[in-house]
This record gives sequence, structure tokens and C-alpha cells, in this order.
Amino acid sequence: MDTDRIVGSAKEYAGRAEGAIGDMAGDAKTQASGKAREAAGTVQNLYGQAKDAVREATDTAAGYAKDAYENSGETFRDGTQALSKKVQDNPLGSLLVAGGIGFALALLMSRPARRPPPRWRY
Repeated sequence: MDTDRIVGSAKEYAGRAEGAIGDMAGDAKTQASGKAREAAGTVQNLYGQAKDAVREATDTAAGYAKDAYENSGETFRDGTQALSKKVQDNPLGSLLVAGGIGFALALLMSRPARRPPPRWRY
């Protein structure tokens, strides 16, 4: 928990108490001061919550990145094994897919370069 959250909550409650005292005493200046302190405490509390959320998100992302780095070889190996099993189970389908990909790449590579439209000369 961030210190801004604690301080903000304390200011918020102090502002509420000050506003209630101002209400009971009928003092508009004390009421306004209490409302201002309460608003400042609320803002500081929200700022602390945002800092906590960012800190938690970065810790989670760092954990995911560390796990991915540590298990990258294992994940690649699992993917390779799954692919080889699919090819062994369905060799004809795999051959057709590879042929389709090769045909699409050949079409893309053999296309003539795009030329800009001719400019009219007067």
C-alpha cells in the first residue's frame, strides 16, 4: 500500500470531521475548509491507488517476461513437437498447405513493380 493512499485517507476523514464541526457550529469558513481538505485527501488517495496499480502491473509484466525467457526453449521445443506430430498424422494435408504457401509466395514475388501513372505533358 502506497503512503499517498494512507495520507490521502487521513486527510479525507479529517476534512469530513472538520466539515461536520463547521456544520454543527454554523461556520461557513470551517465548512469550506473541511470540504477542501476532504477533496485534497480524495485526490491524494486516488493518486496512491493509481501508483499501486501501475506498480502491480509492472511487477506482473516483469514476472511474465521472466517466465517467458526462462521457458522459451521449452516452449519452442513443445511447438516443434506438436507440429511434427500434425505432419505425421496428416502428411497429405501438410503437403497441400506447404504447397499453397509456396504458391502464394511465388505469386507475390513475381508480380511486376507498380509504376506510377503517366504524367500528362502539355
